[in-house]
Amino acid sequence: MLLRALLATLSLTLAGQVLAAEDLMQIYRQALDSDPQYAAARATLEAGQEKRPQALSGLLPVVAGNANTTWNHYDLKVGPYPSAKQGYNSNGWALQLTQPVFRWDRIATYRQSGALVAQSEAQFAQARQDLVLRVAQAYFDVLYAQENLAALKAQKVAIGQQLAQAKKSFEVGTATITDTHEAQSRFDLATAQELAADADLEVKRRALAAIIGREPGELARLKADARLTPPEPQAMTPWVESAQRDNFLVQVQQAGLEAAEREVDKQRAGHLPSVDVVANQGYTGSLSQSVLNGYPAALDSKTNTYSVGLQVTIPLFQGGYVNSKTREAQAQRQAAIANLDNARRSAALAAQQSYLGVMSGLAQVKAYEAALASSNLALESNKLGYEVGVRINIDVLNAEQQVYTTTRDLAKSRLDTLVAQLKLKSAVGALAEEDIGRVNVLLEH
Repeated sequence: MLLRALLATLSLTLAGQVLAAEDLMQIYRQALDSDPQYAAARATLEAGQEKRPQALSGLLPVVAGNANTTWNHYDLKVGPYPSAKQGYNSNGWALQLTQPVFRWDRIATYRQSGALVAQSEAQFAQARQDLVLRVAQAYFDVLYAQENLAALKAQKVAIGQQLAQAKKSFEVGTATITDTHEAQSRFDLATAQELAADADLEVKRRALAAIIGREPGELARLKADARLTPPEPQAMTPWVESAQRDNFLVQVQQAGLEAAEREVDKQRAGHLPSVDVVANQGYTGSLSQSVLNGYPAALDSKTNTYSVGLQVTIPLFQGGYVNSKTREAQAQRQAAIANLDNARRSAALAAQQSYLGVMSGLAQVKAYEAALASSNLALESNKLGYEVGVRINIDVLNAEQQVYTTTRDLAKSRLDTLVAQLKLKSAVGALAEEDIGRVNVLLEH
């Protein structure tokens, strides 16, 4: 009996785990492992980080070596004298070490690599923020689609009840056929809207599945009593200033400008001399067998060479190539300056829009909550008025329509406000997993 009880308890526990709704944090962590866009951004970061060791290699020694072995044979015949025949093997090897001493183009490349790595890191940070926003938007799109479908179903049930009552009242002669037709029209419209809402819910679930790589289960809904808080500080200017400074897309363009400036230095270096330390070591040897005046002869020779010196290369004329590349780099620097200015303006605009979206959303939520309470009271009053004959059927239908429309709009306003809060944090480069956690506590678990 005890074993059966334990098994039954375990079965209920497992069933509860299977049926438990997934919350936003669980979906986000799944997206970290499964989203292809984020995976591509992570790989791009790893590729970008290789710019630093690649640039460093240009300042380090280069060692090259080669080896050879050759079989040689010749037959020399001069006038009446006997021929001289010789066959021998020659072999050798050589090593060369080159250490740059002064190469300004490579120094500029190394300095440029720091900016390129910083740019890759900022791009990845932005990609991570984008993932948070895409997951939150897709998650809330599903929640809203569910709320919309639930509201339409409830409205359809209420209209169905009103339709049945209208038909019954017409049969007993207490109402006209107009009431039935009006209720039937609203019922048919609600049916069409329900079908469209059901299809929209499926589309939204597919969009979320494209991010997490699987079909999402039941999602945790927003608590009915969830309280949305205003941003801190409650002033637009600090948010805008922070966005112009800390936004990751601004940081990307700042690093791009630094890289463009280093590119100008690198191209100008085409006019400068370069100095290298060059060290060589080599060996050649041969073992020959020859016939001279009819007698065999052998010769074994070995040669070792060593050299160390400075090599100076001075560019004199390259057909205007260096000047052209310098002008190109200067034009690209001007483009980078303009891109940075555009990024700052875009970040400021994003912060302004998001801040206004949050404040407007909070006001709308408060207004819709008051409107929903008023709409429910109006519905009850119209139902009572219809029963006593001072209201007609269309009044009740309109009141029901108002209740469900307000319920849907309230749900959308609350979800849009949460997304606007996340977008505001993203605009200032401060959106992180902790913000997902703050939203997550507002969901039913």
